[in-house]
Order: sequence, then structure tokens, then C-alpha cells
Amino acid sequence: MEIMETDYKKSMSYKTAQKRIKDIKGFYVHLLIYIFINAAILILNTQNTGFFEGLSDLSNYSTLFFWGIGLFAHWASVFGPNFIFGKKWEEKKIKEIMDKDKKQIWK
Repeated sequence: MEIMETDYKKSMSYKTAQKRIKDIKGFYVHLLIYIFINAAILILNTQNTGFFEGLSDLSNYSTLFFWGIGLFAHWASVFGPNFIFGKKWEEKKIKEIMDKDKKQIWK
């Protein structure tokens, strides 16, 4: 029985790790595409108008800005929960709730 439980836990942790790696890889692919596409847009726009004039035109940055918001949201979905609500926070909250429940039981 104990062997089956440990195999199950290993299997579940492996699947969780696999999903996490897939999410991280997806973010990095998104980041690379963001960099290449926006670099191409800026290069093409500065070629037509002149380098410094193209860089000073704020309309050239709209794709960069709005896609950047989406990229930030993607980052937050992949790294944010662990960054903000990591394992230490979870453990602290679990202990806090368990202590609160104990106090309520003994009242």
C-alpha cells in the first residue's frame, strides 16, 4: 500500500513539474517572439523615416506597449503566484489557519 502511494505522489509531482516546465517554456517563447517582432517593427519604421525621427515617433511604440501588457500578464500567470504567494507563504497560512481552528475547538 505504501509503495503505491509513493508511486502515485511521484507520478503527480512529475506531472506537476512537467506542466510547470511547459508553462515556463511557453513564456520564454512568447518573450522571444515579442523581442524579434517588435525589433523588426522598430527597424522597419526607422528605415522609412530616418533613424532618429522614427525613434522619436511615439506611434512606433504602440505595439510594443500593448503587447508588453499582455506579456506582463503572461509572466504574472507563470511566475507571479509563486513569486507573490510562494511555498513559505502557503505554509505560514496553513499553520495560521490550523492554529485558529485549534483555538475554536477548545473554546
